[in-house]
Amino acid sequence: MNVPFHAFGPAHLAVIGAVPALAAALVWVQRRISASNRVIRYTLAALLLLNFLAYYTSFALAGEPLFPGHIPLELCDVSVPLTIAVLLTRNPALFDVAYYWGLAGAGNALFTPNYTHATWFIWVQYFISHGLIVVATLYLVWTHQARPRLGSVLRAMVATNLYALIPGICDYLYGTNYMYLRGKPPAPTLLNVLGPWPWYILICEVLAFGLFYLLYLPFRQVGEAATERQEDGKGAQTSLSRS
Repeated sequence: MNVPFHAFGPAHLAVIGAVPALAAALVWVQRRISASNRVIRYTLAALLLLNFLAYYTSFALAGEPLFPGHIPLELCDVSVPLTIAVLLTRNPALFDVAYYWGLAGAGNALFTPNYTHATWFIWVQYFISHGLIVVATLYLVWTHQARPRLGSVLRAMVATNLYALIPGICDYLYGTNYMYLRGKPPAPTLLNVLGPWPWYILICEVLAFGLFYLLYLPFRQVGEAATERQEDGKGAQTSLSRS
């Protein structure tokens, strides 16, 4: 049975509030166990994977084909394996992209779900998936296990546009609407106030860059200071070698 969604109703606000609260609780736990303990990271990765598999298994059980309309090509879909990889490896290059896709992409999806009606299972899966992406990202940042590096805004923008070619080709060939490249979603989202197609896509480019930059601002001073230290170190080594 499909259930209507009430934007910013009590249930929706509870979910939104639970996400940073859970991240803060995990940070509290992490600080009271060994800093090298990987249980929380691995548990978050496992939960993301199980939720991801449950979603696509549900289509198989219902006899609904995955191709072409339900393959994982949305940005938040790809953010799941990307976040899992970051949780398992803490790879800085992967986090440079996962940080922005997690907070800007999945974070926005928490506020404006792309459904108007869905089954209870879909609602629960949707909020678990997007919520855990944000929780994992905040947890890694707040425990100082990862942070976006200098130049990460540009790298994330390049990665986003390069990735958009894949769903864009699928949309063109099969008439799908991944990443809303062919039209706006049926549910009310930010896209509704950004003008008609294709102009809202161009406006989204500008908004994405602005949002990515705002998300990087808390780390900007740290990144610049690290770069200055590296340059000072190289200069000192050069002076010593000349002397």
